[in-house]
Amino acid sequence: MSMTTILQHCLTGISLGGAYALIAIGYTLVYGILRLINFAHGDIFMMAGYFMIFSLASLPWPIAIIVTLVVTTLMGVGIERIAYKPLRSAPRMSIMISAISVSYLLQNLATYLFTAIPRGYPEIPFLKKIYHLGELSASFVTLLTPIITIILVILLMILVNKTKTGMAMRAVSKDFETAKLMGININGVISITFAIGSFLAAVGSILYFTDRMSVTPFSGTLPGLKCFVAAVFGGIGNIPGAVIGGFFIGIVETLLVALGYSTFSDAFTFLLLIVMLLVRPTGLFGEKTVEKV
Repeated sequence: MSMTTILQHCLTGISLGGAYALIAIGYTLVYGILRLINFAHGDIFMMAGYFMIFSLASLPWPIAIIVTLVVTTLMGVGIERIAYKPLRSAPRMSIMISAISVSYLLQNLATYLFTAIPRGYPEIPFLKKIYHLGELSASFVTLLTPIITIILVILLMILVNKTKTGMAMRAVSKDFETAKLMGININGVISITFAIGSFLAAVGSILYFTDRMSVTPFSGTLPGLKCFVAAVFGGIGNIPGAVIGGFFIGIVETLLVALGYSTFSDAFTFLLLIVMLLVRPTGLFGEKTVEKV
């Protein structure tokens, strides 16, 4: 395999990794605040794909993108209010079962409303424009995805580390009960967390499906699981870790396909999860938790 071919696949892998990173941040944010794996997150990403299809059918693309981002964000917040908030004081297993139930509900709702037949993802012309970099060629969306990912991550880190809202998020993450006693609006913080996670999933959805051209009710299942692995790999609860995990999985998966091992590209992700849990359960950048007695 020539160096040009390897670089070409690396470019594709970085683009895919950027989309994975944006979705993985949603997992890591919610886990950081609620200690909950939001299994419905991949299906929120899938629903964003359908929102874009129907928005773009009747609206210009700039407005369709805004509608998709807003509706997906509201859906994420609504799911938290309806399915998770009533279980705030319930055992952790109950809220996890609720998350799995929401995931299946969204898949079946999408199947009922849109059928299981793949629907073509609309083409936004400027995103599909091909650019040539020497011997390499790439669509604009491939070049744009990692740039958007890095910009959004920098903005998110500024929000978390430099603002009052971010301070409240960090306080709730460290000690839920003490933060509540200190007068922090717990429900508001959790809603903001779900809003940010869902917004990033919607951005990731637009970037991901633009290159993959079709959406089905199960389009979010495998990417959702891979992004969960990315979050665990980087250290779940750690935002930069989730980003690095997303890029790593995207690049390795693409290179495996390029080398003719496409059959094993998905298996690699889950093998990585097993190895990481055995060798370093807290992930690359995760902190060891200490139980206080």
